[in-house]
Amino acid sequence: MKTNRIAATAAALAFLASPALAADTYKIDTSHVYVGFEVDHLGFSTTYGRFNDVSGTIEFDEENPEASSVEVKIDPASVDTGHKERDEHVRGEDLLNVAEYPEMSFKSTSIERTGEKTGKITGDLTLHGVTKPVTLDTSFTRKGTYPMTEEKIEVIGFNATATLKRSDYGMDKFIPMVGDELPVTISFEAHKQ
Repeated sequence: MKTNRIAATAAALAFLASPALAADTYKIDTSHVYVGFEVDHLGFSTTYGRFNDVSGTIEFDEENPEASSVEVKIDPASVDTGHKERDEHVRGEDLLNVAEYPEMSFKSTSIERTGEKTGKITGDLTLHGVTKPVTLDTSFTRKGTYPMTEEKIEVIGFNATATLKRSDYGMDKFIPMVGDELPVTISFEAHKQ
């Protein structure tokens, strides 16, 4: 009898201690995701770009956000600055070199809650064959049922910002004429699986 109580208590503690059981899995809605960046051009103007092929999964624990996790993949060949010839150059050896480095990824390593709906997501960004830690300043926008379909789909949304130095990832061509620091803006919706 005592052994059964100890086993039951141990099982209950293991259940409560497991963040994976408390988190829900969400998949990024590829039609409602934006990963954009800004680049200074000769001090005259700012060039804006984005990546059009972004996918990923979020393990979201609403009660304990620190136990959540994020994993995202980006196809660097999907870069889009609104100018065909420039995009081809950005994909080439001088910059992204997508032939040699066909994937970018971000995988969270820690999450710190900084306010009711804000936090810092730190993770490993792999870009141009180099992996370095990056911290995203993140805001939780909303959780709710998607109102645009008959099927009841639970959706979460986030916005995030960061600033990267492309030279940290081995892309130092044309610095300082073309900016080194790149402000990055991210916005996405994700559907519960």
